[in-house]
Amino acid sequence: MRPELLQPLFAETEALKGVGPRIAKALERLKLTRALDLAFHLPTGRIERIRTDAVSHAMVGQIVIVEVEPFELREGRGRAPTRIFARDADDNTITLTFFNNPGWAKKQLPLGDKRVIVGKLDAYGQELQIVHPEVLEAGVEPPLREPVYPLTEGITNKRMRELVAAALERAPELPEWIEPSLLKRNGWREWRASLAKAHSDEGADNARNRLAYDEIFANQLALLLIRQANRRRKTVPLAGDGRLVDKLSLPFTLTAAQQRVIGEITGDMAQDRPMLRLLQGDVGSGKTLVALIAMLHAVEAGAQAAMLAPTEILARQHLDSLKRQCEAIGVTVAILTGREKGKTRESILMGLADGSIDILVGTHAIFQQKVAYKNLGLVVVDEQHRFGVSQRLLLTEKGRTPPHLLAMTATPIPRTLTLTRFGEMEVSQIDELPPGRQPIDTLVVSDEKTADVIDGLGRHIATGGQAYWVCPLVEESDGIDAAAAEDRAQILKTRFGSDRVGLVHGRMKGEEKDDVMASFANGDLSVLVATTVIEVGVDVPNATLMIIEGAERFGLAQLHQLRGRVGRGEGKSRCLLLRGQTLSETARARLALMRETNDGFRIAEEDLRLRGPGEILGTRQSGEQAFRLASSEQVRDLAPAAQSDAQLLLDRDGGLEGERGQAARTALYLFERDAAVGLLKGG
Repeated sequence: MRPELLQPLFAETEALKGVGPRIAKALERLKLTRALDLAFHLPTGRIERIRTDAVSHAMVGQIVIVEVEPFELREGRGRAPTRIFARDADDNTITLTFFNNPGWAKKQLPLGDKRVIVGKLDAYGQELQIVHPEVLEAGVEPPLREPVYPLTEGITNKRMRELVAAALERAPELPEWIEPSLLKRNGWREWRASLAKAHSDEGADNARNRLAYDEIFANQLALLLIRQANRRRKTVPLAGDGRLVDKLSLPFTLTAAQQRVIGEITGDMAQDRPMLRLLQGDVGSGKTLVALIAMLHAVEAGAQAAMLAPTEILARQHLDSLKRQCEAIGVTVAILTGREKGKTRESILMGLADGSIDILVGTHAIFQQKVAYKNLGLVVVDEQHRFGVSQRLLLTEKGRTPPHLLAMTATPIPRTLTLTRFGEMEVSQIDELPPGRQPIDTLVVSDEKTADVIDGLGRHIATGGQAYWVCPLVEESDGIDAAAAEDRAQILKTRFGSDRVGLVHGRMKGEEKDDVMASFANGDLSVLVATTVIEVGVDVPNATLMIIEGAERFGLAQLHQLRGRVGRGEGKSRCLLLRGQTLSETARARLALMRETNDGFRIAEEDLRLRGPGEILGTRQSGEQAFRLASSEQVRDLAPAAQSDAQLLLDRDGGLEGERGQAARTALYLFERDAAVGLLKGG
């Protein structure tokens, strides 16, 4: 139960003075629905003003507050601006320029009457001018230093400042949760003082670091508590005897890295506490095979296994590859997505309940309330970065006893993010590729040469090759994504024939996408035009050419994932990054790195530096909130200390029951990590 002293901060915004339905609705567009959200809505910059009696050329570019006396009016004709000439205390002339509403200007600045104005001082030749100055009411002046907030229609910066101030009044003094020596070493103030300083002071960096640390600390503590609770839980050990794994027909020998992580996973599964392990591996490192061996160990031990994929395309891809291996050794595999209906669905549900289905693959449908397993022993979650902590916990509630959980990601994750997003999990890493995998040649090509690229594509498919053509992502509109892909597909169909070019995008129905993918996998199609729905999981060994249009608009991790769709067979593969004419420095750096390396772990570290933790981990898809106060640099710099501090609290300072632990409990509620933990429901 949330501590009483935090309740004022969790009040709805309409509890604040002057906030009615209209303002509340505007705030909601910024996801500010409670006083807490406003208190954490930190400024992104500051306005600096200077108060002066007289202006000079030395002040050009600055915002000035000055008293003036208008002495001449020149009304503009047509589109010409209206100009009011005014003098300051030293008789300097300032031109006050208005491009519309001259009537308002004349009313606010009558000739011969002194007025205090504020605006940015500019120079027009030797003439000093202010465009559209604000005319202040008598006795009312803006602050010399004012924080600038992210805004939305209907809320001015002044109004936002007032709302934030009202929210900060509700912020209580809180007990200290940071270890005293760490607090002293960093020179951090108390939490409430730091929050106020972050909003008001120009030297707020230290205060912001304190707040970022608090958020990261609460996150680390929550993850460690999950790990601690998991170690206290009991489950059924699953020790396979190898009879099914030994029957697998593998076309190659397992790498040393695969053998190592299989040992770590099966060692965990043989314990009486549920496994909670993250398996990392670069594109093409053989994670799915490792997962299959883990699931067969579960089946050997008399249990069922379930494999969760984030998309239907990926789920059906897994079904095909697992069936090829499992049916030959007598293991039953089924799929369950939102598409399975009626008798087909009922048959699958019966097979799970009576134990005749050994392995189930699917999307979130496999954990719906009506889905009951006879003996679920292992859950494998593919593309783990798409699922958040609370979702991971929900997956472990389906078995009679907690099932073992193996999470996998093909997006290599920097150590800092592994710590902050998966700190409750043990980590295994496949750090080598299977023998014979050739590096993919990557070229960056200007989109001015698109016609040449299409000519090259024609030569490629004329020799029996297959290729992907990925169209750029426009986040704001799936419709635009689809239109871009449809336009490109039409151009390529006109050139190569409609029977040789397929199209896949997110707005198509599942059956349509599967049919096109199957045609491409079977070799019936030579070119697959797609949006990023093919980012993960699609495996067509004969496809050796990847063309990514608008490559500068993709993040590094996404480019690396897309490039990983080729290079899956024996032939030499290439990736062409088609770029636009105007590139930011960040985009230039991304494309240069892609050309330089195939190392996913190096790419992930650089992606974190360039884009930040929310982007690389796909927190928008995970349903779990990214850090609100901590920047990517702060996460990188502060996470190790926060993790050590949280561990110290649990190991030395009495956990949540000691004095510091009670304060830390407040931090968990303040930063809303209590729901993710699921351990504090009793208060």
